[in-house]
Parts: sequence; structure tokens; C-alpha cells
Amino acid sequence: MDTYTNSSEKLAEDSHITSYSARFAPFVERMRAEHVSEIFIDNFAYYYDKLLDGDDGLISERSIVPVDSLPDVERLPDSLEAVGRAAIKKTVIIKLNGGLGTGMGLTGPKSLLEVREGLTFLDIIAQQAIGVGAPLLLMNSFATEEASLKVLQRYFPQSRDMPLSFLQHKQPKVCADGFGPASFPEDPEMEWCPPGHGDLYIALATSGMLTSLLDAGYEYAFVSNADNLGAVLEPHILGYLAQRELPFLVEVADRTPADRKGGHLARRQDGQLILREIAQCPAEDMATFQDIGRHRYFNTNNLWLHLPTLQRVLEERHFRLGLPMIRNRKTLDPRDPESPAVYQLETAMGSAIAVFDGAEAVRVPRTRFAPVKKTNDLLAVRSDAYVLTEDFRVVLADERGGEPPTVELDSEHYRFVNDLDQHFPMGAPSLRGCDRLQVDGEFRFGCGVVLRGDVHFLNTSTDCMLVPDELVVDNAVWPPSAAGQP
Repeated sequence: MDTYTNSSEKLAEDSHITSYSARFAPFVERMRAEHVSEIFIDNFAYYYDKLLDGDDGLISERSIVPVDSLPDVERLPDSLEAVGRAAIKKTVIIKLNGGLGTGMGLTGPKSLLEVREGLTFLDIIAQQAIGVGAPLLLMNSFATEEASLKVLQRYFPQSRDMPLSFLQHKQPKVCADGFGPASFPEDPEMEWCPPGHGDLYIALATSGMLTSLLDAGYEYAFVSNADNLGAVLEPHILGYLAQRELPFLVEVADRTPADRKGGHLARRQDGQLILREIAQCPAEDMATFQDIGRHRYFNTNNLWLHLPTLQRVLEERHFRLGLPMIRNRKTLDPRDPESPAVYQLETAMGSAIAVFDGAEAVRVPRTRFAPVKKTNDLLAVRSDAYVLTEDFRVVLADERGGEPPTVELDSEHYRFVNDLDQHFPMGAPSLRGCDRLQVDGEFRFGCGVVLRGDVHFLNTSTDCMLVPDELVVDNAVWPPSAAGQP
């Protein structure tokens, strides 16, 4: 598929994107050398100008009001399921699959990490799509494309009508000092960064994928993160979208203390729904941002699109949606805190709720939000607190009552996946009856360990302590001799 669609070629001819400032010219040169689409270059210029103008992308508390109530998916009429099932044939599943999982020590696609019973995220996602009967489409990065497609080709024939993936864009990092493009000759790839998942809409257009989907008769897309095993196409929600003829729908869930730092739903003073990420919150408003009683709903990053409306809005706005900017300050080399400071100019896909007239949000149960961001999450999902169903859903065991166990592993010994595998060589302990597991210090867990209630493993020595096979710990500190230690 060509990188440039007719629409992007036409846009490139428009004077408003062919005449950039001298200050932006070095970015244009770099991006064109990497064959970045002109539409994306224009969007990046838009956010770069905001940076130069001093726009910090912040959303103050005084500019918004809380959302008190929303339609609840668990209370939707049963009749919507039939509406949704009829619409599945016009729906595509899109998974955001650009991450490498470097925070967990991975060097390849995070979606190829083994989750349960020898299956990776991508194995499970592919089987879910097959079971639902909707085509699967990945938004990959250049770093995840090749390896991920090798897995998907085992499930989907190459004769399929459409490609299995499209690529998100990449953009230069911006020096915090001087606002020029960052330079790192030792590793030139370090000069580039992803633009955030808000790039979804532009990437669909510039890849030609949006046109291909519309030409093939698809009207709806369900979009979610590849590492969220709770995000399965749900006919009731699709039926709600289709029956109400919504252009855009975001799934949100009740915030808990664990979600205080997650992006939340709010309204502008004019009543328009918006999403605010923590990076968009002024320091003086951080207390109210984290007040889960005031801002009750967090963004699950599961959303639903009406594709013809997306195409129309993109064309009306000359392919510039103008999503709120997130100005992320980082170091040029993420592994070196002493390396020069840079800005990564990002957008969030959920923030498009403020772009589409008539966009809505719905409250969904917590089960639709089960991301694996850290080894804490991975240990929980590998345990018997979760069950892999026959239709390849990863759901909480009935005994859990809808609440996942809280797992807190110290980062010194368990931060990376290979650390986790080394310290839990026989697999995860039983967490089906465990409310909270805290592990401080180094342990090597044996086979058949059962944990119940609130359990704390504490080892203050420098030696690795062995946890014996078949050990049962019930609401206690282990070893017992550690009880009472700080």
C-alpha cells in the first residue's frame, strides 16, 4: 500500500503546509529524508508552533467541571446485543501495538510476551478476533512491525482482503534548550520518538487504511491497547454506538485509589466532554486531579469510531484534528538521566472526544480494563486469579468477585520480566484468594505456593530466601520471624 494517499498528496500541494518557518526547516528536512508523510509533517508543525508560543498543553481545574454520571454498560437494554451482533460484519478491531515493553526489560514487541498457557498477548488477541468474527488490524511501530506480523500470519491467510497492519508515524525529539531537533550521533534512532496514540487518526489516513476500510464497507472500529486483555469487542457496546449513530464513544471506568494518576473524564465549561491526562494538569491542581471522589471516571483507552465520520472530519479539518498537546519533558537517552533534556510532543487518542460533535462516554466494569504495564500486573494475570476462557477471554476467577488482587513487587529484584521468571521459576503462586501481595527483598518461590488475604514477604538480608513448595500463607508476614520488622 502506498504511503501517500491522493488526499495527502492534495494536501501537500496546499500553500498552508508547504511554507514552513526557517526555525522548523531542520525538522522538515529530517522527516522528509525518512519519508514521513506530508500530512504528519503538517500536524507536527502545528504542535511545534504551540511549543514556541509557550503552550504547555495544561488544562486547569478552573476550566473544567466534573462528570457526575454516565450511561452504564451493565444497565443497557438486552436488545442492543442483537443490534451489535448485526453490526460486527461492518466492524474492524484495531489494536495499538507499537510498544517494546522496555520498562519491563523487553527488547521486542511487548505483545509477544507470554501471558498464559504458552500464549502471548498477540496469540490471545488473534483468537479473540477469530471468535468474534471481526478482522484484526494492528497499528504497529517500525520496531514492532516485522516480528508481530510473523505471529499474525499464523492465524490469518495472506490472501485476506486487507493488510494486517499499518504503521504509526515517528517524529524528532525537540531539544528543551533552543527547540531544535535533538542530535545523538552514537545512536541516531534515539533522536526519534512516537507521537502518542493520538496519531491513530492521521496514521489511518496517510497509510491509506481508512480509505481501504471504507471501500470494503466497514463502518465501525473498536480500538484498544494490545496489552489490555480485558478489551474484547462487546456487542452491547457496539449496539449502543450503532443504534444511537454516535461518531465516537469512549469507555471509562470508576476510579480507585490505584487510578489517581490516570487520565480522567471531565467537561469544559461549555459542556463538551474532554479527557485530561496527568501530564496536562498544572502542579497547583494536582490534588484535585487525584481526587477520585471529584473526578470519578478514568479513561480505559478503549474507544469506538464511526469511520465515515472520521473521514469527513479529517477532510473538513484538512487532516489536522488539533488534539490537545501533551508536552512530555524527558532526557534524550532515556537510560541516562544526565543526557540533554528534550520535549516529546504527543497526543492521546481519547482526547478526540472533544473533536466530534455528539461524542459520548459510557461507564464500563473494571473487567474491561486489565492492562499489563509492570511485572506486578504480569504476575497477577499469570496466576489463578485469572482464567483463560474457551473463547480466549482473560477474566477474573469467579471467587474474585470482580476485584483483581493487588500485587506490589520491589523494583530492585522483580522489575524486569527475566527477573520475574528467575524468582518464580515454577510459575505464579495461587492468588485466587489473595487480596494483596507485597514482596520486599529477594525470594525464589517454589511450586504450589498458596497465598490468601493480605500477605507480605519480607527479606532484609542480601541472600535470596527460598519459599518452600506447597507453602500456604494466610493473612500473615512470611517468614514469621520477619513479623514486626519495618
